[in-house]
Amino acid sequence: MQGGTFAEVQVGPQAITINRGRGFMVSGLDGSIRGAAEQGLFSRDIRFLSHYRCRINGRKWKLLTSAPLSHVSARFEFTNPALLSPAGPIPKHVLGLTVERAIGDSVHEDLTLVNYRRVPVHLALEVELGVDFADLFEIRRNHPRIRRTVHTHWDDQAQRFTAEYERDGYHPRFTYQLARSDTRARHHGLALLFEITLPPGGRWHTCAHLVPEVDGVPSGAPPDCGQAAVVASEARMAEWRAAVTRIRTSDEGVTHTLRQSTEDLVTLLLDDVPPETPAVLAAGVPWFVALFGRDALIAGLQTLTLNRSFGVGALTELARYQATVSDDFRDADPGKILHELREGELARFGMIPHTPYYGTADATILYPILLHEAYCWMGDRAVLDAYLPVAERCLQWIDTYGDRDGDGFQEYLTRSPRGIKHQGWKDSGDGVVYATGQPVEPPVALCELQGYVYDAKTRMAALYELRGDAARAARLRDEARALCVRFNRAFWLEDEGTYAFGLDAHKDPITSIVSNAGHCLWSGIVPPDRAPRVIARLTADDMWSGWGIRTLSAVHPAFNPFSYQRGAVWPHDNALIAAGCRRYGDVDAAARIARAIFDAAARFQRYRLPELLSGLGRDRLGFPVQYLGVNIPQAWAAGSAFWLLRVLLGLEADAPGGRLYVAPALPHWLSEVQVDNLRVGTARVALRCWREGERSRFEVQDITGPLRVLPAEERAASARS
Repeated sequence: MQGGTFAEVQVGPQAITINRGRGFMVSGLDGSIRGAAEQGLFSRDIRFLSHYRCRINGRKWKLLTSAPLSHVSARFEFTNPALLSPAGPIPKHVLGLTVERAIGDSVHEDLTLVNYRRVPVHLALEVELGVDFADLFEIRRNHPRIRRTVHTHWDDQAQRFTAEYERDGYHPRFTYQLARSDTRARHHGLALLFEITLPPGGRWHTCAHLVPEVDGVPSGAPPDCGQAAVVASEARMAEWRAAVTRIRTSDEGVTHTLRQSTEDLVTLLLDDVPPETPAVLAAGVPWFVALFGRDALIAGLQTLTLNRSFGVGALTELARYQATVSDDFRDADPGKILHELREGELARFGMIPHTPYYGTADATILYPILLHEAYCWMGDRAVLDAYLPVAERCLQWIDTYGDRDGDGFQEYLTRSPRGIKHQGWKDSGDGVVYATGQPVEPPVALCELQGYVYDAKTRMAALYELRGDAARAARLRDEARALCVRFNRAFWLEDEGTYAFGLDAHKDPITSIVSNAGHCLWSGIVPPDRAPRVIARLTADDMWSGWGIRTLSAVHPAFNPFSYQRGAVWPHDNALIAAGCRRYGDVDAAARIARAIFDAAARFQRYRLPELLSGLGRDRLGFPVQYLGVNIPQAWAAGSAFWLLRVLLGLEADAPGGRLYVAPALPHWLSEVQVDNLRVGTARVALRCWREGERSRFEVQDITGPLRVLPAEERAASARS
């Protein structure tokens, strides 16, 4: 402690992960990969490298330090332990080994040895390699391990190691190619062995290309050097930085978080596309490098103020896979939006249903919500015309298949022997519990699903009205109002001042106090007189961790701060709740949630918001505790930063009408926000918002294109008239 202040602590995962596109590499902090751990070089859900480490004279190198340099590159610095060699002892800490690793379509490594002794040294450098071609679902213990016969070959002339596996036309192959090596290697057991003599001050170097390949198609030609992958990645990142909304604030931590979150979203692109192109986001690295319906839709909603590409990408890609028939194994029905799409061996041979799998109760409801919100920000009739039929089929699914028993509520129940038990956003097997702590067996009608349907029908009514279909718009509004009445009668817990988690198979309320009720605020299904009680309950001491709102009350018998969804804190969950608080006029609660999430981000390495953090309470000297196995970066975690800022600025777009409404409510800790290159329709606008005493104000600094920027009060007045 110096000067009465405490040093800031930053925390992060005990792993080094680099990623690009559909490939990623997870290692220990020393760069090694252990097959028994959740580590490896992965591409398209296949682990191509399961064991990897460097040794010197049969001993472990001593790690000095390591760090990712960017999302595509990392560096590891080592020195030697005390060694024996045929030429005599080698004292400790006289040799240096630098490993530079970069991922593009494949992985490039540079290994450099330096002798800091004043005499020559003779040593053996070993590179151990192991390949198992395991499916990601096996690594994550979601499926029993498959016995595989992996064939390996060493080509001494070409200095190339290969491993391959074949099953009924499925043929993954891994190549480890040495290049520009100062010494030729030989194959020795499970390792490649270099016999090296280094003079005083001498240096030794080799390159290695790690190339995954499926069915004869390599992931891409290896770059000439690791810098090529880094340069290409940085060039694409620079394009995106220039295209997105740029934000500066008076709070350094908030500004850093927003910048890092921008980069995190770009790193999650499944395909290397330029800005202004529909961009499909992976859900998260490392374990969710795939298309997920719910995640893509929510991230698309969160980031419309940043760049519309992510929202349009979600609409486009998910429309491609909208179900057309019923399929019990995949939990599919006509009109349903997918949950998860996988490409590995288990999916290919029908051992898991992810081809794609449709076991999600909310993605189909969220699709029309995103379509309407995207149209509000873009005003693009071509996008609306292209995807309105998709949204219409979503509505048909909601009424036909989402309401399983015809009681007017959305329920879920898997039909697949490999299906997901719980199919809301809390989709872990133990995520839905009674107030006693006992697990709830589906079918379940979650509270937030009803809110989403209310919102979806209200928004679709607005779109139909825009297109001149007044009768259909009126019918949908009537259905939404009727649902609101039914919901508030069946789900309201008067004693608690909030909504039930859901209704169980007997239509009895599940009275656990959970964060899901906050999503009902966001959707607007909560009557105005009940909203303050819901907000108060969500921010009470048992729900409030100091780093955000917990998923489950801390006094609940099943509460566990280290559980995935029974007590942890999720940034996206909190951003939705903050939006709900703002919707009902509680700017203080919204700002309190935003402050907690931004504070947490500032204490994670590189200001990266993780998928979730533990639900331990915050104290004056504390720091947020990471969740083991967390995904960083993660799409809807990164997107949360932009939604929280939108909440604080009160931004609402009406691009078809050429209007942007602004209602800043800046808290005392955020005195100024500068927004540049914000796109609304075809226009671009620069805004400055600032706090003046107890009031927040804004000014328009620049507009290019047809747009009027108005106080939000004018929208409310227009709606009343």
